[in-house]
Amino acid sequence: MEQKAFYLKSLSEFQRYKSREVMVGNIGIGGNNPIRIQSMTTTDTMDTEATVKECVELIEAGCEIVRITAPGVKEAENLRKIKEELAKLGHHTPLVADIHFTPKAAEVAATIIEKVRVNPGNYVDKKKFKIIEYDDITYQKDVSKIRKRFAPLVEICKKHGTAMRIGTNHGSLSDRILSRYGDTPEGMVESAMEFLRICKEMDYLDVVLSMKASNTIIMMQAYRLLIVAMEKEGMNFPLHLGVTEAGDGDDGRIKSAVGMGALLMDGIGDTVRVSLTEAPVFEIPVAQEMVKQLGEKTPAPNIKNFEGENDYNPYHFERRKSIGFGKIGSGKVPVVVSDLSDFKEITLNDLEEITFQYFLETDKWTLGDQAPDFVCFDQGNKINMPEATGVIKKAKEGLSDLNLFSVSEYQDTAAEKRSSLHNFVLVNAQNLEDGALFQDDPTVVWVLYSENKNTLWEMRRWILETNKKNKLKHPILLYFNTENTEKLTIQMQAAGGFGALLLDGMVDGLWMKPPQKNLIKTYNQLAFGMLQSSRMRSSKTEYISCPSCGRTLFDLQETTAKVREATEHLKGLKIGVMGCIVNGPGEMADADYGYVGTGVGKISLYKGQEVMKRNLPSEVAVEELINLIRENGDWKEPVR
Repeated sequence: MEQKAFYLKSLSEFQRYKSREVMVGNIGIGGNNPIRIQSMTTTDTMDTEATVKECVELIEAGCEIVRITAPGVKEAENLRKIKEELAKLGHHTPLVADIHFTPKAAEVAATIIEKVRVNPGNYVDKKKFKIIEYDDITYQKDVSKIRKRFAPLVEICKKHGTAMRIGTNHGSLSDRILSRYGDTPEGMVESAMEFLRICKEMDYLDVVLSMKASNTIIMMQAYRLLIVAMEKEGMNFPLHLGVTEAGDGDDGRIKSAVGMGALLMDGIGDTVRVSLTEAPVFEIPVAQEMVKQLGEKTPAPNIKNFEGENDYNPYHFERRKSIGFGKIGSGKVPVVVSDLSDFKEITLNDLEEITFQYFLETDKWTLGDQAPDFVCFDQGNKINMPEATGVIKKAKEGLSDLNLFSVSEYQDTAAEKRSSLHNFVLVNAQNLEDGALFQDDPTVVWVLYSENKNTLWEMRRWILETNKKNKLKHPILLYFNTENTEKLTIQMQAAGGFGALLLDGMVDGLWMKPPQKNLIKTYNQLAFGMLQSSRMRSSKTEYISCPSCGRTLFDLQETTAKVREATEHLKGLKIGVMGCIVNGPGEMADADYGYVGTGVGKISLYKGQEVMKRNLPSEVAVEELINLIRENGDWKEPVR
């Protein structure tokens, strides 16, 4: 593999990515500042009273920077009233104007508030979803148009001390970028760098950057590549992290933690926004817990740099090659193990929590889409599980068909007494030498755990060192167990701690061990949610839904709930629910179907990026979505 520049200075000493400080009003982003928390209002910007009220709610919840949409000049001008009303209430939290298609609105807003956000995909370029053939000369002519349209905003920002976010969205890359780079992380980075180079040439350095995507793999790779691109050109601007269109409920929280955690655990990120399809005030505690669990400066173990030592490519997803045997390894979907071995008695009701259901009258089991592939039981449990489910027991309590060993227990067990299928061996990521053991046994499955707060660095080191040294690449399951019992904390620790390992395709499954019976369901749903969010295994319908803002043309939370109710049984489908056209078709790039607001009470339906039904009344749009799915052969009747 061609050696590429690495996005971290070192993997032997943890350090936050050293960005320059940018002041947004009285708040510093980057440099030595803490990771800042922000959100965005959902009200109509022209409704001053409602917008001020929502700003106050966010500020009192702990939001340090508040973003407000300004789709036109009149909304930009009304930011002055909003700012004045907040000041009367004693609030001086910095405001950000969110701009997409209207440069004049950005220029007006930059004279009023502390920061403007521009999207390089639609600030100058007009998106028509057309592939255009460019030669180098024509391409550069198009690029030169950016400076003519963008430079006036830069001058205004310099004059008024206004900061700027160049906010690239995967869903709104310009036709020019898509034609040259495709729908790729590299395209996202170049889209931002075109604007950033102009800022640097004009000696304007109060810039923050973001690389947002709903696809967490693309999002992580784009931020990594951006760091490399900036370093190459002598830049180190602060980074705003976000997984856009993350959705709602546990799904949105887990997906956000997977994507942002992959970066925060590497010391990357200066400010975060969690995008949930919920009231924005609910985003704040999620962001706070994420920063608390994942964003603190964390010592890391002694890890050698990868240069020349490994085939690891952090800018390209490729599933780690491992021995494929039975249910586990290469060619298999990642497995989930539910470890209930600490509970002396497991009942049928307990198993219903992980979507197993037993029918006494027929003596048959049904398995839900989120039934774990293996269950680890205490030896005393006598439930006869369905044949499709592997039953694992602790080896120290007596051998059975499938066993969990410590390293020493495995070594002390005669070969003929071990399983001929899978032998699960629990190993501490501190012990690099253990990865070289048992090279003659293809049945070994490593169950890898870490006691280091920065689980990513320690586990990644163990996996890469083991890959490099050993002729047999045994499957690896990540082990998760914590004493914490708060759901949000558990989600942040697991999804954030394992995020990069999943998004880099390094593992073959998850071993989840709840500390209490009342958390059995939480842990199981978390495992499947992490695999779904990282695009490694689909166990349910995935919803790509935006968090709403003042541009939204319908009640997004209510509509998302209606779409979910009608389609949540369609396992494997990805459905986008977008409040407006800004990111709609683009952010749904890999969605199967899309539901996009196009006017007040008007909805257009998409299959992929192609619009199929235009401007439907919202009252019939959900039923028409069902008809569209049915017409294309993807509909299944729900099982009641």
